[in-house]
Amino acid sequence: MDWTHYRFRSLWTLSAPPAIVYEALERAEEYPRWWPQVREVTRLDDTTGIIRIRSLLPYDLRFTARETRRDRAAGVLEIAMSGDIDGWARWTITAAGTGTLARYEQVVDVHKPLLRRFAVPGRPVFRANHRLMMRAGRRGLAAHLEAV
Repeated sequence: MDWTHYRFRSLWTLSAPPAIVYEALERAEEYPRWWPQVREVTRLDDTTGIIRIRSLLPYDLRFTARETRRDRAAGVLEIAMSGDIDGWARWTITAAGTGTLARYEQVVDVHKPLLRRFAVPGRPVFRANHRLMMRAGRRGLAAHLEAV
């Protein structure tokens, strides 16, 4: 087993319609306004940016995100990531009753030396850290959408 390889999946149920959720998620530069752990998004061009995240544990992750798919009709937003983590992440937005189901999938390899050093004993803590970040993101997006 490669202890620095991670697969994550989160499901967010939101009361807003899919088109509104998609629009919020496609504006990554606005994530820091509603997602506390997304500390900074710096646009480099129309499809690329540098993202800095930090959850409960005292370390930042920085990576370059490059858009690989933006398909409004299919409800898909996908990026490739390189830096402290390498891999990809995808949002898939679908209708769920009167609201939306936002499915987040991520497959990454960790390159940050600190996280590689503690890969085996830290893995459960790193996974829990990610769950906390995703939970806060769902809450933040729900509040943001209600305020809009």
